[in-house]
Amino acid sequence: MKQNIVPVIRIIVLFTVVVGLITAHTAYGSDTVAVTDLLGRSMVIPKNPMRVISLAPNITEIVFALSQGSRLVGVTTYSDYPPDAEHLPKVGSYVRLDLERIVSLSPELCLAIKDGNPKDAVTRLESLGIPVYAVDPRNLESVMETLIRIGSLMGADEKARLIVKDMRDRIRRIDVRIKQMNVRPRVFFQIGVSPIVSVGTNTFIHELIVQAGGINVAQGPTPYPRFSKEQILGLSPEVIIITSMARTAVFDQVKVEWQQWTNMPAVRNNRIFIQESDLFDRPSPRLVDALEVLARLIHPELFEDIK
Repeated sequence: MKQNIVPVIRIIVLFTVVVGLITAHTAYGSDTVAVTDLLGRSMVIPKNPMRVISLAPNITEIVFALSQGSRLVGVTTYSDYPPDAEHLPKVGSYVRLDLERIVSLSPELCLAIKDGNPKDAVTRLESLGIPVYAVDPRNLESVMETLIRIGSLMGADEKARLIVKDMRDRIRRIDVRIKQMNVRPRVFFQIGVSPIVSVGTNTFIHELIVQAGGINVAQGPTPYPRFSKEQILGLSPEVIIITSMARTAVFDQVKVEWQQWTNMPAVRNNRIFIQESDLFDRPSPRLVDALEVLARLIHPELFEDIK
């Protein structure tokens, strides 16, 4: 009997919330605006949405960067930057959204990403009267475009413009120095241990390596190719960068293992580096920080005055 009651209760809860949403949207009237998201989808949203849910960690970072974190009433599981994001209600992971939880938070707007958020989940939210504005940040340029668009949605146009200007200025400074380089070192960027995984051409990390003055030895059509140690030795990288989250001890061991191959240029010249992954694995404004880190690691001779 109890098993039959639970679904009924859920239906009642959802119905109540949906009615509230419909009533709220009706009340907006002239306070709505027609917009087109970065996937080319048209929709009507509140002019000044105060209850927003971020459906991916990088979107959470963007909203906070715009000083609009107070609008967020829900974020995904791994939204851990800035620290204030960790205290917000969670709505599941970005690939497995908890729709019931999202609806219960009565959002006026959800911010989604093209790659990651399930299309059927977005469709279901929209069928419940919750507008979902989708973005597609894949590299530095599209991150800046996303900042401008989300800033416009939240009335933070000037803040978005200032952030983008700062990003472009920092990118320009890197570009000026990189133009002084004589050679491009071969770089192996390791993001997985067992198996060994790197980044192919169609990734934002590849773009960062190239813009930082390196050659990505794992470039190719496979986004996240796998390698054996023998293959990597054959690629003869001059710089190895290993990204780590909470597994620092594991990656320290990986570095020790690489150091056994004394004929590899990266080992011979003591150029194996461990970096925190949160700078590199999210297309957010912090990608500029990642670019600066990579440029210093790949071309220390060009950045001796910058610590």
